[in-house]
Amino acid sequence: MEPVYRLTISCPDRVGIVAKVGQFFSAHGGWIVEANHYSDPVSGRFFMRHCIRADSLPFGLAELKAAFQPIADEFGMEWQVNDSSVAKKVILMASKESHCLADLLHRYHSKELHCEIPCVISNHDTLRSMVEWHGIPFFHVPVDAANKAEHFRRVNAIVAEHHADVIVLARYMQILPEDVCAQYHGRVINIHHSFLPSFVGAKPYHQAAERGVKLIGATCHYVTQELDAGPIIDQDVIRVSHNDRVEDMVRLGKDVEKMVLARGVRSHLEDRVLLHGNKTIVF
Repeated sequence: MEPVYRLTISCPDRVGIVAKVGQFFSAHGGWIVEANHYSDPVSGRFFMRHCIRADSLPFGLAELKAAFQPIADEFGMEWQVNDSSVAKKVILMASKESHCLADLLHRYHSKELHCEIPCVISNHDTLRSMVEWHGIPFFHVPVDAANKAEHFRRVNAIVAEHHADVIVLARYMQILPEDVCAQYHGRVINIHHSFLPSFVGAKPYHQAAERGVKLIGATCHYVTQELDAGPIIDQDVIRVSHNDRVEDMVRLGKDVEKMVLARGVRSHLEDRVLLHGNKTIVF
């Protein structure tokens, strides 16, 4: 696929936004290969995502940004434009369970996910051999329950050292401190093994079994300072019955978890997710 520039926009809604953006690219010979937009009737906010073939424009990314800035100013846009040929750097974090991490590593290895994985961080050493088989550095950073601050200080240093664009918690069973959530707002993706907002916190499958639910699910969301309450990127469910024990729900739930996390990560990597308060617009 030809490299494209992905333009994403959020701004107050008004007449003429689509026309102005379209005219800008048309005037420069820009070939728009994908266009999405949405007007939120409640907030009166407008969202857009356009993909423009990079080779159709007479200038590079820096010049594009400079040329587009007056339009952004005119409409009060929050915007960004990214080059699809530049792979985002994704740091994966996990604990002991391997299903989500293994799935993402496989998709990376098979080039299904266009990204770089500079390292994997874990508070256990269990998954080292699997990660290193893929030729990816593995950092074991243990957690001392009496001094978790030291763990997160080391994690922060590793993330900064590798210039992460996004952090993916692939069943990393630690709660990030508030300052980390704030520092990487909109850039930390988590998978919760429950169809949030139901059954938050620990052991959601046990909670679901006690309620006799007929559907269990998983939720991919951005991490915020409020536990399991961040903007939702993707969700899915699978049907269960009274015959299913907790172990069955866990087994079935793992399949949903890895699929939902992979879809959420892919959407983020392709700049398809726009934040709107505690909600998302996913094109």
